[in-house]
Amino acid sequence: MNLKKRALIAIEKLKEIYPDAMCSLDYVKDYELMFSTRLAAQCTDARVNIVTQTLYKVYPTLEAFAAADITELENHVRPTGFFRMKARDLKAAAQMLLDNYGGKVPDTMEELLKIPGVGRKTANLVLGDVFEKPSYVCDTHCIRITNLLGFTTSKDPAKVEMQLREIIPPEESGNFCHRMVLHGRTVCIARRPDCKNCVLCELCDYRKKEGKS
Repeated sequence: MNLKKRALIAIEKLKEIYPDAMCSLDYVKDYELMFSTRLAAQCTDARVNIVTQTLYKVYPTLEAFAAADITELENHVRPTGFFRMKARDLKAAAQMLLDNYGGKVPDTMEELLKIPGVGRKTANLVLGDVFEKPSYVCDTHCIRITNLLGFTTSKDPAKVEMQLREIIPPEESGNFCHRMVLHGRTVCIARRPDCKNCVLCELCDYRKKEGKS
């Protein structure tokens, strides 16, 4: 069975157990998803959601972020780690959105990647969840599990994204990646994958190589 057929089967199996595929970051405004994703680097989504409950009240607009005292902003995002860099990126991103994009989040990969703190993972998430465009969000769960399945062969997010684009239909891409995160948190957990209860076990190269059952 070729990779595309295996991928389509995986998509359908994941739909059965995770019918409601969605981002676990809380946001209301488009730019809030971008900012929350930046804060989630090396931090859990759960902690980011706690931090942003206050953050988005203290800074309710892009103008507020752009005008923020950097030390105060750092203190607000400190619990997410790497707070100095993250605070700098949020402030600079807000200013760029105001100056260059009329306060609107752009809807192309090319323009999103110009914004401070935005890499391909963040850009893909915004394109998929905000603009409903094809999006291949290659976070640690997606990279790890697709490697185990044999769908991808790299740990590099950009390379994994390109490999997934070859086998995951564009219309399924965003939800597939969200389901990878859910599966990685509940079943195919790093260091202790629960192969016995995994709906993807029959498709999994790791399971075959390790003789898991």
